[in-house]
Amino acid sequence: MVAFGKKLKERSIEEWQEYYINYKLMKKKVKQYGPQIEVGSLDRRHVLKDFSRMLDHQIEKIALFMLEQQGLLSSRLQKLREWHDTLQDEPDLSQIAKLREAYRAVGQDLLKLLFFIDMNAIGIRKILKKFDKRFGYRFTNYYVKTRADHPYSQLQQVFRHVGLGAVVGAISRNLHELQNNEGSYLSIYDQPVLPLQDPVVDSIKNAVDRLTHSTNFLNFMAQHALIMQDDEDLLMLPPDEQAEKEEGRYHFMSLLLNLANTFLYMVNTYIIVPTADDYSMSLGAAATVCGVVIGAMAVAQLFSSVYFSAWSNKSYFKPLIFSSIVLFFGNLLYALAYDFNSLALLLIGRLFCGFGSARAVNRRYISDCVPLKIRMQASAGFVSASALGMACGPALAGLLQTDFKIKNVTFNQDTLPGWVMAVAWLLYLIWLAISFREPAREPEEIHTSQESTSADQDGNIEKGLKKPLLLASEETEYDEEDDGDGSEESSDDSRKPANSFVAAYKLLTPSVKVQLLIYFMLKYAMEILLSESSVVTTYYFGWSMSSVSIFLFCLGLTVLPVNLVVGSYISNMFEDRQILLASEIMVCIGIVLSFHVVIPYTVPQYVISGFIMFVSAEVLEGVNLSLLSRVMSSRLSRGTYNGGLLSTEAGTIARVIADATITLAGFLGQSMLLNVTLLPSLIICVGSILATCYTYNSLY
Repeated sequence: MVAFGKKLKERSIEEWQEYYINYKLMKKKVKQYGPQIEVGSLDRRHVLKDFSRMLDHQIEKIALFMLEQQGLLSSRLQKLREWHDTLQDEPDLSQIAKLREAYRAVGQDLLKLLFFIDMNAIGIRKILKKFDKRFGYRFTNYYVKTRADHPYSQLQQVFRHVGLGAVVGAISRNLHELQNNEGSYLSIYDQPVLPLQDPVVDSIKNAVDRLTHSTNFLNFMAQHALIMQDDEDLLMLPPDEQAEKEEGRYHFMSLLLNLANTFLYMVNTYIIVPTADDYSMSLGAAATVCGVVIGAMAVAQLFSSVYFSAWSNKSYFKPLIFSSIVLFFGNLLYALAYDFNSLALLLIGRLFCGFGSARAVNRRYISDCVPLKIRMQASAGFVSASALGMACGPALAGLLQTDFKIKNVTFNQDTLPGWVMAVAWLLYLIWLAISFREPAREPEEIHTSQESTSADQDGNIEKGLKKPLLLASEETEYDEEDDGDGSEESSDDSRKPANSFVAAYKLLTPSVKVQLLIYFMLKYAMEILLSESSVVTTYYFGWSMSSVSIFLFCLGLTVLPVNLVVGSYISNMFEDRQILLASEIMVCIGIVLSFHVVIPYTVPQYVISGFIMFVSAEVLEGVNLSLLSRVMSSRLSRGTYNGGLLSTEAGTIARVIADATITLAGFLGQSMLLNVTLLPSLIICVGSILATCYTYNSLY
């Protein structure tokens, strides 16, 4: 992998060389600070001041040049506007053609300026990342916050490319007017969705899309999907070539099939929760064995996540076919266990369902094959499909209230979830075989397909001003190494993805370990709440299966509205780490309120504490994954053993332990179940809060 400094030199526009960020000088300066601090000739305060001053100077140089170029483009557009007005009165086809070419020429120069901004923005991100890594600071947070919020911010010129929108609009509108639209008096403002055929306008649109991505709600939703892209990947191809390559791989129906797979799998996971205890008792086991029945799927998912992650390096279609077949047979076995009166068959069926978990493939398809300009929407769709499936599973179980037999095969509230899901997966398999299109892979991609990850999270999402810089800058440096004389060279070792769980674990920094602990905690708490809900509510309140289904359905419905509020409003008012800590505390409060101490346990206490715990955990999950993407090593953004797999495994292990805890606590009696299962949740939650406070106090 070629180092960024070398790429900057190769791809910079020759006549603008002096206006680019002096990346080599900044990098050399960062290297010099280390020995100077060690010998005591400089203190850390002086280093921060000196580096800030240098970076301010570089950004000022870039911003002023941008303004100068914008002024030149605006002057040219003004002259073309006057020319255009004269042709309105005396149309001349040859003059119109020349005018159109003149606008296209301005468009080409605008493309050069956009590429100039893109390269400098990446350079600023990377030098900040390098400074943070070498000195262990969170200098990036301080620098961006102080510069971005200032009324005279020059940093905004770079990362928000202020004023360029008007230039883009002028070129687009005038080229549209100059097209052959006889008889039409509509402009691009009257028909905003009108496709613009001029290739220059399309190229500008692609370039702007690379610099500016979706807004807060989609951003926050996509963070749950843990889908990412490195800045380096954006430099591999020019904008037009990259867009063309992405469009060639993208197939809408294939994306829809991946989202449908995500939805059906989440329905499959939660459709048995309201009836698992009743099914266990009908087979002669205790009600609390429902923990093992529910958790069996998570146990299998521990293994399936690994082989599906590896399989997606070579294909997307075959893993999805395999997943559908395994899930079909798993649900079939689950349904038949009732008539065979076999708890073992029931557990085997659930294990099969877990072995069919293809969420790694779904994520990987989005990160590899969906064009950058709609990847945010696709990522948000992935999260929405998961949330909808989580809500629909229990709701569907509540509707399956019937009991009949067909030739000694029983169809009742316990077996119907298995039968319904078996039919659903069979229909999905047919749809998949007919409609899915395997994306073309380049020859080198087949052999070195560790380029993207099943859990890459889009690192180029711009959220206001601070998001893009923080998101990229807080990633661990991976592509730049210093040799003895201070020159840059690529390091194969620094780019290689982890090839085992042990190697991946060694790449985890203390802050990453804290984020994974938080993820473990919230998944454990949510699994305890959901999996034991049927047993607890039946014991304390005498709820029917329908009542449990409605309760779980209402919990699931909170996911999207909560994310909307947090992503659109709260995240703009507070820093992510503040939301993180507040959410952890609220989860802790929800757990404490759930305990049955002395007073009689009531429905309002259970429902309110459950909603506090679940909603807070949902907020915590989104913010935690956002922060996790920033501190995760870039070497964990590729290959089989990637950051997303580690997060998935941490969450799955938490679910397995939670379900096992429910079953083990059942031996103490149902009267003790609630408090015994909540106690580990409380301990882990308090531990994660203390770890968060310690980590962020040491970093900030």
